[in-house]
Amino acid sequence: MRGLDGLLSVVIPAYNEDAMIPDAAGTILRVLDGASIPCELVFVDDGSKDNTWAEIEARSAADKRVHGVRFSRNFGKEAALLAGLRYAAGDCCVTIDCDLQHPPEKIVEMYRLWQQGWQVVEGVKSDRGHESALRRFCANTFYRIMSKAVGTEMKDRSDFKLLDRKAVDALLSIPETDTFYRALSAWVGFRSTTVSFEVAPRQAGESKWSTVKLIRYAVGRISSFTSSPMQLVTFLGVGMLVFALVLGIQTLVRKARGEAAEGFTTVIIVVLLTGSLVMVSLGIMGYYLTKMFNELKGRPRYIVAETAGVDDETADR
Repeated sequence: MRGLDGLLSVVIPAYNEDAMIPDAAGTILRVLDGASIPCELVFVDDGSKDNTWAEIEARSAADKRVHGVRFSRNFGKEAALLAGLRYAAGDCCVTIDCDLQHPPEKIVEMYRLWQQGWQVVEGVKSDRGHESALRRFCANTFYRIMSKAVGTEMKDRSDFKLLDRKAVDALLSIPETDTFYRALSAWVGFRSTTVSFEVAPRQAGESKWSTVKLIRYAVGRISSFTSSPMQLVTFLGVGMLVFALVLGIQTLVRKARGEAAEGFTTVIIVVLLTGSLVMVSLGIMGYYLTKMFNELKGRPRYIVAETAGVDDETADR
């Protein structure tokens, strides 16, 4: 059982969320103050084009527990989460969305579980909210692939979770540039448990995740964490080999019987099928080569333009 006074850092990525910053800060602080939990809030402005940073600075000036980190441009949510963890000073850290669709009340439950000795507390969606059947199917397929890659159940997991300082440090020590926070936080291990929650409706603003962006995100995360698509190339090659053998045997048998080969249609089908498989395979391998090239360049995950209320030495630990 841990002590009752461990500092909790709440990391909140924000992109064009000026309408939500005051509500998010006020609601989270009110919940944690009501539970007598010592805390700090770390907002990360992911290159917003609205007044998000101005709102963060205003909150930071009004309350010393509110800190801000501003990127030089949009680097993506994955980078924002890791930056927030790097600037967090807490004994444990919670990551939560700025739109409050992750219920802040559950942070108290996560913190109590951390006090009991749990080092990773995963937020698991008991209700995914309003989603189309296609989007739900794609999400389930994505999580099945990731569950096999990570070696633990990933279905309905989210970026809403608590990490002990040891887990945070282990996560930040991973050198790769193209990361998948939701999977890596499970991959690092440590004693883990779950807390279920229902996705709340957004209170203000609009979601920044279109269907196209979600598809790109899923493809990028799968390729960054698992080589399954590369294995698919092998399976396609084996399937094509079997097809070619069957077709070859059939052709030899017809030739031995003296039957006229219908040839032209079959040749066209085989050529088109082979060409398509080759192009798909080259595309998958090219995508992975691009990922390798980006990793080899060694560029930073993000660039911080300025901070508010932050001790920069915290990020250099």
